[in-house]
Amino acid sequence: MKFHRATLAAIAATTVFTLSFADGSGANAQPGENQPQAALPLTEETVPQVENVQFVSEPLVQAITEQSEDQAADGNDADVNALLSNVGSLRQLVATVPSGEKLSRQMKCLAGAIYFESRGEPLAGQLAVAKVIINRAESSAFPSDYCGVVYQRSQFSFVRGGRMPHIRTASAAWKRAKAIARIAHEDLWESKADDALYFHARRVNPRWSRNRVAAATISSHVFYK
Repeated sequence: MKFHRATLAAIAATTVFTLSFADGSGANAQPGENQPQAALPLTEETVPQVENVQFVSEPLVQAITEQSEDQAADGNDADVNALLSNVGSLRQLVATVPSGEKLSRQMKCLAGAIYFESRGEPLAGQLAVAKVIINRAESSAFPSDYCGVVYQRSQFSFVRGGRMPHIRTASAAWKRAKAIARIAHEDLWESKADDALYFHARRVNPRWSRNRVAAATISSHVFYK
């Protein structure tokens, strides 16, 4: 596993909350329109095209109060060390992420995809779904931001008419999805699907998967490079 020290220093100062699992849905992300495999037949899932937006990354760490750089560094190191000594699992890391922060539009798209695609999956499966979206946004073959990836045509079945369904924002599943989104965005925990660009539910066998290298199978999803 890997950690970003600056971000973890900010997370270490937050309140720990307890999360519980909820039932969820599953769907498959398919090769993007700009990929050489775009002509491959898709599964039965199709959604309308929407216009991409420009992604502006927003800092997720707390501002440092007025103090010398040496004092700030010493304090951050102490906070990080204290946090690392208590974090031994992804579940524990999720529990350290604050739940009350307001999300940017891009982060809400990422968290929403986690919520609708994998809220009934184990945390490792939710993280893997997030990694696929992030990897696509970083690939020149796909839209360049999270919302563009999530709303790209024929990719995610939960998107209807260019919109996400209603999210139960008071639910533990949504709090967990927000935490996983931040962890994935800040690359705080390794995933078996770190290099994955595609995934589908195990209950289906799309033809495009025959031309892809499987990276991992996590619960009910198969992930591909």
